Amino acid sequence: MSQNMNNHLGYQLRQDMKTRDIIPFMGVYDVFSASIAGKYYDSIFISGFSFAASYYGLPDIGFIAWSDIVAFVQRVKTVLPQHYLLVDIDDGYVDTEVACHVVSLLESIGASGVIIEDQKRPRRCGHFEGKLLMELPDFLQKLKRVLVTRKDLVVVARTDATDMDDILRRTTAYAEAGADAILADGITSLEVIKTLKCHLDKPIVFNQIAGGKSPICSLTELKEAGVSLVNYSTPCLFAAQTALEETMKRLREQDGFLLKNKIGVGECTALLNQNLVSNDK
Repeated sequence: MSQNMNNHLGYQLRQDMKTRDIIPFMGVYDVFSASIAGKYYDSIFISGFSFAASYYGLPDIGFIAWSDIVAFVQRVKTVLPQHYLLVDIDDGYVDTEVACHVVSLLESIGASGVIIEDQKRPRRCGHFEGKLLMELPDFLQKLKRVLVTRKDLVVVARTDATDMDDILRRTTAYAEAGADAILADGITSLEVIKTLKCHLDKPIVFNQIAGGKSPICSLTELKEAGVSLVNYSTPCLFAAQTALEETMKRLREQDGFLLKNKIGVGECTALLNQNLVSNDK
């Protein structure tokens, strides 16, 4: 992607959605994890689950303040100026006016897209039980206002409905309202994707999360099922938790003897120095 595309990455993403078979977005939890993920993928997912865990140390049940997520996206954009950033904005932070304001701010700092959901508060991770849904007319009103507000930004409309009839009713309404792509979260079978493809003329998004309700699939399997975009919510967060647990346990068991495995101060600093180069561009 060229530098002059920086302010039009929403438009560019929409073009790529027409030409690329499938686009994976890697979920990150802070700027450091984004720096690593960005070495391997050109599309980054700003995951609400991961950000809530990293920034607040809390579960993904509605604690995120919109100003915090906007500031985080701006920091990631600084070190990854040419990457696509797809941002989880939950329900738009309750109020329609706030949702539109956040969308405007995210677009102005170079985000490529947002995912907005039809859950109402108190919200839950999409793969947990106990989710509550907004009334369809209420969410449609918010979605339409967001669509009018954005310029090039890609808007993914997510439903947390679990009944297939309700999933179809809601996603059809969101597609007709003008959403650029559709996500049905917490689904338990790829048959839901295939059904949506038969009824909707919109790109379909699939949420990959380890330990969630949905099957873990390869990109090839998802592409064959009709998926266009995949947001990997938590690979960086869960990898960090695994490594931290193992390292702390080993230090405790080995009398605090510190080992250098693959990464030491030199390797870490080299990665951070690359971010200095990105900032200078």
